[in-house]
Amino acid sequence: MRLSDRVTGSFVATLGVLATYGGSQFPPVPGQDVGPSVFPMVIGIGLILCGLMIALGIGHSYEDEAEADLAAVQGPSQQAEPASPLGSRLWALLPPGLLLFYVYAVDRIGFVPTAALMIFASALAFGARLRVALPLAALAPIAIHLIFYKLLRVPLPPGLLPMPW
Repeated sequence: MRLSDRVTGSFVATLGVLATYGGSQFPPVPGQDVGPSVFPMVIGIGLILCGLMIALGIGHSYEDEAEADLAAVQGPSQQAEPASPLGSRLWALLPPGLLLFYVYAVDRIGFVPTAALMIFASALAFGARLRVALPLAALAPIAIHLIFYKLLRVPLPPGLLPMPW
């Protein structure tokens, strides 16, 4: 099933509106300019902008040009076998499955190990090589934890691997 860019862009923009509204409902932290509402609102505004750009077709001409350039270099494309519908559906369940894994695992094993497993699984699912997926899974959760803990002042579950800060 293929959806038009207007439908998917509108959906992404609607998610952005919901994230922005949800973020605006968080109470401010006394004595701080940056509170817990900033992060969801920034993400929401980004989703709104990206969704509108998708819905309005901004940048679509670049895709057509890139496909024409690729066809000129590679010649006529050979149609690959379409993926099985069951396989496509299973790959589509990976992001919600990872989110459910996060919800149930983060309190038990902590943020850093949970995020590392999620990043590793996502990287491999999207085709990253093992030599890229491993360092990414080892370093990205620590950087994200540092940003949340120091910059946003949002405590994350320490679990099995507490961070020294």
